[in-house]
Amino acid sequence: MKTYNSMQRVLTSLSHQEPDRVPFFLLATLHGAKELGMGIREYFSRAEYVATGQLRLRAKYRHDCLSGFHFAPQEIEAWGGEVIYYDDGPPNSGQPPLGRMDEILHLVPPRLEDSAGLQRTLATLRLLKQNSGGQVPILGVVISPFSLPVMQLGFATYLDLLNERPDLFRRLMTVNQEFAVQWANAQLEAGASAICYFDPVASPTIIPRELYETTGFQVAIETLARIKGPTATHLASGRCLGIMELLARTGTAALGVSSQEDLAEVKAAAAGRLSIIGNLNGIEMRRWSPQEARIKVQEAIAKGGRGGGYILADNHGEIPWQVPDEVLMAISDAVHTFGNYPLASDTAP
Repeated sequence: MKTYNSMQRVLTSLSHQEPDRVPFFLLATLHGAKELGMGIREYFSRAEYVATGQLRLRAKYRHDCLSGFHFAPQEIEAWGGEVIYYDDGPPNSGQPPLGRMDEILHLVPPRLEDSAGLQRTLATLRLLKQNSGGQVPILGVVISPFSLPVMQLGFATYLDLLNERPDLFRRLMTVNQEFAVQWANAQLEAGASAICYFDPVASPTIIPRELYETTGFQVAIETLARIKGPTATHLASGRCLGIMELLARTGTAALGVSSQEDLAEVKAAAAGRLSIIGNLNGIEMRRWSPQEARIKVQEAIAKGGRGGGYILADNHGEIPWQVPDEVLMAISDAVHTFGNYPLASDTAP
């Protein structure tokens, strides 16, 4: 069979066809710091560090993507929010920049050029593009306008807004959409091949389907239509089956799926409308042995791999710092052993 480069492999699978093997994304955002012998805060301080870390990780684990993503609160930092760094986990957001709901009335989108953090991400994407030769998908990330308010206001205040103040909700969505579209398109221009539309609040794990259908669903349709490149929606470990047909109508091409749902059931529900990405449990992965990792990969490929339309990855979009290198290597080795098409289950007597 023809050997594909990573870009060809991913595009073929997204077209619901079988390439040479199941593509896989090792979204080890933090592990680049380990490769460079750095702490997490220092690692994210320069685009050159992150780009070098990403390139080294791909060379080591032979996966099929590069990512310009640094950390989620980098967006909220641009809005005036606080970033809290940790020694053994991703940076998190601190005090929300909006203290009261009525501040939404005067809110304007931040300028990308005024944010040093966002500019570092764009610089990272440019470096990755220069070093990938167009043969590897490069991922950008934008937090959806619908999910960003969790960090802008705090979770409890946002839920109150969502349920009780439709006027302020619509105003906030308008402002957030302007920012999200500019940010996504800037990443595409800098070198991203596709944008991950990170939308955990959309999941039925967080809010009822009925509420999503009248709020975040409409926001997604409007926002994705203005992004000038392909998108994949990720619910950040949240369940998707209850809103699968809605997600398929937003215009997204792929969906990051939860370990809380059966991969075979999700693949059947996607039914050629969406490709699926996932769903190895990143939290459990911290305690896996290499043999357990091998078994989990085999199971995922057996459930999701047939017919293309599947990319193996973790279920959250970010592998925890505590996952050891030998487990990541076992995942890679298993994909390269059991993920070759035709799959073993297709050729068994």
